[in-house]
Amino acid sequence: MSEPLASGRSSSAPSGRILVTGVAGFIGMHVAKALLAAGQDVVGVDNLNTYYDPGLKAARLAAIGELPGFAFQRLELADRAATERLFQETRPRTVIHLAAQAGVRYSLENPAAYVDSNLVAFANILEGCRHSEVSHLVYASSSSVYGSNRKMPFAVGDPVDHPVSLYAATKKANELMAHTYSHLFGLPTTGLRFFTVYGPWGRPDMAPMLFTDAIIAGRPIDVFNEGRMSRDFTYIDDVVTGVLKVADRPPASGRSHEAVAAADGFTTTAPYRVYNIGNNQPVALMEFIETLERAIGKTAIKRMKPMQPGDVEATYADISDLEREFDYRPDTSLADGIAEFIAWYRDYFLAVKESPA
Repeated sequence: MSEPLASGRSSSAPSGRILVTGVAGFIGMHVAKALLAAGQDVVGVDNLNTYYDPGLKAARLAAIGELPGFAFQRLELADRAATERLFQETRPRTVIHLAAQAGVRYSLENPAAYVDSNLVAFANILEGCRHSEVSHLVYASSSSVYGSNRKMPFAVGDPVDHPVSLYAATKKANELMAHTYSHLFGLPTTGLRFFTVYGPWGRPDMAPMLFTDAIIAGRPIDVFNEGRMSRDFTYIDDVVTGVLKVADRPPASGRSHEAVAAADGFTTTAPYRVYNIGNNQPVALMEFIETLERAIGKTAIKRMKPMQPGDVEATYADISDLEREFDYRPDTSLADGIAEFIAWYRDYFLAVKESPA
């Protein structure tokens, strides 16, 4: 079921409006805020599920809800009829599809949520784009598609046929589904494989928030694989820059995706692309923890744990094609990014926790 549009503007927005799904999520909120700051009309959609604290999602919405040009609709994208109505009512020019059931470990507990949110909903989005003649669909994929690949850095053309979690499998399925619609219907689609995004307003189920909560409270943190892990941590502002650069330039038909073709011989002349969005500088887990400790001013109590099912030891993004085609160069250091995150955490999250019920 859906709820009607709510906005500070008339519902008759200009034809250039942009649909952002998952707008109450971490990346979605920041992308919508940047689009609105640039003067775009944005329709934001989210189902506001309870996978993590809905209060944080509500606060994100509140941070952008009064900005000119923003309209919000609470909607379950797995509901085919509701999604059809969404496209009929809004007629977006561009769709930035960031809504998904996130989390590798949770996919072991609740696989149905991933089928509904990541497969059924994505099919509904593709159909909506097709029948509404959307000019460009940009969608969230994930570095998880690389599974336990040993070749580093991960390149878009690397084989990704052996996922180690259902979450990763759904994200690879999204890329395959998108290619089909690009090939059959000429729908321009671009998939973005995000690498460990962090920063203000981040998700509470991810390491920065989990570790910060525990360190400040004096609780132990779980350090998986005995700390022998690394991640290509990417600051949210750098991610948003990449998303907006890509969204502004739909892929064209008629030329192959050079990065993929060079790697494994796959070619397509459909208007279809996939890119990594990462920092291109993997950080060891222990270094990440030490950076958090310095920013917080407190030492973590570390509880060493074995590797978790569905997890991988390392991620490392090859972003050379994004650099070459879009002049994309992330420039936020880990120290600066963590400092911004901790500043936000102290200003907002601690105040929320300490406020009277």
